[in-house]
Amino acid sequence: MHLNGVFAPLPTPFDQSGALDLARFRHAMPAWVKSPLTGFVVLGTNGEAGLLDDSESAAVIDAARQETPAGRLLIAGTARESTAHAVRAARAAADLGVDAVLVRTPCFFKGQMTTAAFERHYTAVADASPVPVLLYNFTAATGVNLLPEAVARLATHPNIVGIKESGSDIAQIADLVALAHPNFTVLAGSASTFCAALTAGVSGGILALAAVIPDACVRLFTLVREGDYDAARALQRQILPLARLISTGHGVPGLKAVLAMRGIDAGLPRAPLAPATDAAVTALHSALAAFEDVFA
Repeated sequence: MHLNGVFAPLPTPFDQSGALDLARFRHAMPAWVKSPLTGFVVLGTNGEAGLLDDSESAAVIDAARQETPAGRLLIAGTARESTAHAVRAARAAADLGVDAVLVRTPCFFKGQMTTAAFERHYTAVADASPVPVLLYNFTAATGVNLLPEAVARLATHPNIVGIKESGSDIAQIADLVALAHPNFTVLAGSASTFCAALTAGVSGGILALAAVIPDACVRLFTLVREGDYDAARALQRQILPLARLISTGHGVPGLKAVLAMRGIDAGLPRAPLAPATDAAVTALHSALAAFEDVFA
């Protein structure tokens, strides 16, 4: 499996009581299905995966599998802090029909999360997973870093097919591209630096912004692939304010708020997360309006 293109990490809807709301999820899916996205990711960071139990996670995967048409890839986040639980989650997701699993670095015992620990963890998961494994490095959220040298070694595993690198360090991204196996896919996780990551050699991205403005994200990917760097840089500048507000600015609450502005009901965040503040909604509305003025 070699992953190319733009994927959207889908939010998980919850109702006012905090209960999982799969009806909302099914109602929202057509908006993403009709877009030019390569595929979808459920139970990632933007899917509030850490706030769901195993039965809820399975229900989300099952609903997404039913709503994802043939020809689109479905990836599920199956990160767990223990290796045994990560193996169990990967197998469960495979049984539900996902095409690959995305496995974030364990991070609770930060001081013990050495390169050797990561290599043991991912090797065990990849050995046991019935579907391909994508590594997931998100240092800003986890406080740990999966270094390029470790990724290069893990990339030789036949069942580890790529990595989502959510950092904005273009030097590290370039190292990942240079050091990894030729059949290993590096995907960017930050829309704020997507153009730079593409020029550094990544094969695509898993971008929260792609859930909001998928056509623009795919357009940026295409412009770089076609070598139209001036247009790509111009588009990157235009999407940057909205990208920053969604990612480093307001996170999941901001993503759900801006999706509502686009007519996609992704429900509410689950506690302890709170809905976006009035100030956040105002800022997001302004950024989205400016974007729509340019690209309508």
